[in-house]
Amino acid sequence: MAITVLIADDQAMVRQGFGALLAAQPDISVVGDAPDGKVAVAEAARLRPDVVLMDVRMPEMNGLDAARSILAAGFDPPVRVLMLTTFDIDDYVYEALGAGASGFLLKDAPAEELVRAVRVVAAGEALLAPTVTRRLIAEVTTRRSARRTPAPALGALTPREREILELLARGMSNTEIAEALFIAEQTVKTHVSKVFTKLDLRDRAQAVVLAYESGLVTPG
Repeated sequence: MAITVLIADDQAMVRQGFGALLAAQPDISVVGDAPDGKVAVAEAARLRPDVVLMDVRMPEMNGLDAARSILAAGFDPPVRVLMLTTFDIDDYVYEALGAGASGFLLKDAPAEELVRAVRVVAAGEALLAPTVTRRLIAEVTTRRSARRTPAPALGALTPREREILELLARGMSNTEIAEALFIAEQTVKTHVSKVFTKLDLRDRAQAVVLAYESGLVTPG
């Protein structure tokens, strides 16, 4: 089945351009768009798309608040949010990752990167591979280092689970983690699931934020 997408951006040209690009893909269907965050929340509830492309800065309701509202609704199957921004480093995006957004993408990214991002997020993975994502997390957490405190829940993890969380936070896929630790990929999936359950995490993006904020992974 085609991946369904809702595009939320206050610029009509952006909505139309992204819409045309994604609609041209055989496995992606653009089901709607929204000019502001308030409409995006309503349309997400009505259309239940697989992915919402959400601009960070919009009128009525900004993208962060809109993302929080959509993610808090707990739709089943889940509606995943991919944040869009024109800035390399943006505190709103960092907050969005912590709120459960599946990643972010720069608006001027190449067309093929946008298409890949939608597919990655729709598959339930976080968009963590691009260098800019790692740089955002590293730089923002460095600025907030004075507020960093160990997460008590980390003590509930086994040594192997902590190791996998650290590798996951460095942007490694399940396959890469399995190869690095010489274990089966299914074993990695089991460990990741247990980590999410113990730490009450929604997805890999939240795991990355927690790993940096707790000091388990250090920027750089």
